[in-house]
Amino acid sequence: MMPIFKRAIPLLEKIEEVGFEAYFVGGCVRDYILKKKIADVDIATSATPQEIKSIFSKTIDVGIEHGTVVVIWNKETYELTTFRSDGDYTDFRRPSEVMFIRSLQEDLKRRDFTMNSMAMNKEGKIIDPFSGQEAIRNRLIETVGSAKERFHEDALRMMRAVRFVSQLSFTIANETQKALKTNASLLEKIATERKTIEFEKLLQGENRKQAFQLLLDTELFLFLPGLMKHEQALRQLIQYHIESLSTVEVWSLLLYLMDMKQDKVELFLRKWTLPVKKIKQITSILSWLQVRLCSEWQTETLYRAGLENVLHTEILFNTISHRPVHQSISELKEKYHRLVIKDRHELAVSGRDLMVWDNQEGGPWIKVKLATIEKAVLTGQVSNEKEKIREWLQTCNQS
Repeated sequence: MMPIFKRAIPLLEKIEEVGFEAYFVGGCVRDYILKKKIADVDIATSATPQEIKSIFSKTIDVGIEHGTVVVIWNKETYELTTFRSDGDYTDFRRPSEVMFIRSLQEDLKRRDFTMNSMAMNKEGKIIDPFSGQEAIRNRLIETVGSAKERFHEDALRMMRAVRFVSQLSFTIANETQKALKTNASLLEKIATERKTIEFEKLLQGENRKQAFQLLLDTELFLFLPGLMKHEQALRQLIQYHIESLSTVEVWSLLLYLMDMKQDKVELFLRKWTLPVKKIKQITSILSWLQVRLCSEWQTETLYRAGLENVLHTEILFNTISHRPVHQSISELKEKYHRLVIKDRHELAVSGRDLMVWDNQEGGPWIKVKLATIEKAVLTGQVSNEKEKIREWLQTCNQS
């Protein structure tokens, strides 16, 4: 058993000592079977939240109304959730009420996919009432019971299914895929933030191309922010080698294929509620891609863009040009690192120096003159030394 499970076994034992059940559940069990890296473990128990709080001295109420309590144990945190059954789903996302129960099987029955509906006890025995192990062996994503019911309970499960295709390179069972298409419109009921989280995870998966194809085949894309009118761009996207692109590179390539005007890009990305920093990064990459499509990198454009933008842009340029993704990347890194300066703050002179030399008050002229010096230093017309720059200004009648 993996160390991450072994460290948590004392929690299970402590719960069992007072007469309750406790198991590892969900994604951590699935990933254990798949021999994938596990970031954290989820624990389900027959003990109620109040009973858990009476067993452990250090707890935090994070979702106690839904049966979840965080337990702090040996300086690590664990989420413990009481076995439960759900009431009616009125908003296609969360149950109207939650009933705490004592049955593990009934708890597993309410979960989304068979591969996620397994539990494991402290000895490593897998409890698998819905054939999750068989689904994993067959590399199949199928719902527990009726796909229509599972998606009506929580419509976000449809995006999770597509995301798992990308992450695990599994295929979706026929009945589950049919239900994706017939219930796609339910995605409208889901908050954009939740859809964005799943979409970004999809972008990081190794099988993202197949996931995009699935979004098209099931028409789920019609209910994702701003994509309704861009089916052609999505179809073009999967014609490229996008498997090794970063998240921001896939976003940038998609926007490029959508032929979106620069002033519309930010509005589109804001619909997805992406962080401002990421929006600025994608917008900048797109801007530099337009430059790169017209010309090779020059000393000045390398400097203006900055190394991060240069690398993202070149990778996209290579992708669009059907060249090896990392062609010229090492050469560009070397060329960038050979730049005399990487930022205006590295200039040997400042605006104050110029004011003293010219005996003038500050004003817009300083920015203009610093830009002239900056370009001269970059192109090797003058060394980045204060006195050399002063002499150059006098010689060139720039002062």
